[in-house]
Amino acid sequence: MKNDASKLSNPNRREFLRQGSMIAGGLIAAPLITNANYFSGADDVIKIALVGCGGRGTGAASQALLSKQNVRIVAMADAFRDNLDACYLSLTSDEMAESIGGKAILKTRVDVPEERKFTGFDAYLKAFEFADVVVLATPPGFRPIHFAEAIKQNKHVFMEKPVATDPAGIQSVLATAAIAKQKKLNVVVGLQRHYQNSYRELFKRKELIGDITSMQAWWNNDGVWVRPRKAGQTEMEYQMRNWYYFNWLCGDHITEQHVHNLDAVNWFKGGYPVRAQGMGGRQVRKGKEHGEIFDHHYVEYTYADGSILNSQCRHIPGTTSKVDELFVGTKGKIQAGAANILDHSGKVLYQFDKKTENNPYQTEHVELFAAIAKGEYKFADAENGAKSTMTSILGRMATYTGQRIEWEKAINCGLDIHPKVYSFDAMPPLLPNADGYYPIAVPGVTKYTM
Repeated sequence: MKNDASKLSNPNRREFLRQGSMIAGGLIAAPLITNANYFSGADDVIKIALVGCGGRGTGAASQALLSKQNVRIVAMADAFRDNLDACYLSLTSDEMAESIGGKAILKTRVDVPEERKFTGFDAYLKAFEFADVVVLATPPGFRPIHFAEAIKQNKHVFMEKPVATDPAGIQSVLATAAIAKQKKLNVVVGLQRHYQNSYRELFKRKELIGDITSMQAWWNNDGVWVRPRKAGQTEMEYQMRNWYYFNWLCGDHITEQHVHNLDAVNWFKGGYPVRAQGMGGRQVRKGKEHGEIFDHHYVEYTYADGSILNSQCRHIPGTTSKVDELFVGTKGKIQAGAANILDHSGKVLYQFDKKTENNPYQTEHVELFAAIAKGEYKFADAENGAKSTMTSILGRMATYTGQRIEWEKAINCGLDIHPKVYSFDAMPPLLPNADGYYPIAVPGVTKYTM
């Protein structure tokens, strides 16, 4: 979509960014700059700062490099130097060189000298200074802070899901998302089903099943890594290293993983639930090393029209694994995993050709960086990312308490589970008892003030 601004000459990307910053500062009245094709990107480098150098951050940075645009990673930041070093080695490896077209090309694309490698809780502030685009891939508890600063500094953003771990964080992300829209800064959230060919084709044809009356979603598997406590670690460092098991950092696996399924349901349903009730607990994974999170959740979500999503996620070794979504309508059903649409007699109404499936993790970056290279404003994923993340938090609040939780009360309750001070010498919000065990939510006992 173009407006009169597209008739102007085609200045380079630097001019586009400069003018975008002037708009943000109030020097030019919006919406003079919109999604017009302001620059070709042929000669301009898109500079990237990577914040969060673990496995997902390394993957996201690799995908940015393979986006086919003239990108360059110019700064890296992580709380821990060993994470940063391992990521840098991966990004400069022979395997990456082979993927990108040779060592000479890779050397120009990964340009991160020692003086642009930053560690600590404030490392992101230093890395942002050098970039046009930031990739946010730290543990999700930091996402609201990093996202707010990125948009304040007028950066385009790729950020991993989930985008927060508590209602206060959700409100922060929603507020920042509105500012990003005003500034016309592209924001992509790593809810990759939106970028997957099969899901896109199923979504185009969802009317074949009529009105969606019920949904099911699963993320059931064995679970993830555990990083044992090491001698000399402060409590803050231990929790940061073992972040998956602490809600202020992870949000529990219903938020960190199951958000994908919940987001897909919200997308196809065209809305978000109004309430939730459910059950959950720690039946198998209940050691000291497992922090505070549950190993299973079952949530019944109710949408505004009365339709129900039955949602389950489980981290228990030896149990049935299933990651999928099912949509049942008045005329048929969509089986997302099978990538087909059936009527109620079992007749196939549509079958996606899985030979044409893409890598949605790569497509996220291909489409984002193509838009940036062209000076287009195309992506505003943050609001949906926040509301789908809130869907998972709503479920967690329901399973932890055993109570029915209303969306409006929950999202506006102000619950903030984060530390007051971010420092390795500071105390995190949850501490172990004398025996090394952490407090665990107890349904029927745990309550939230709302």
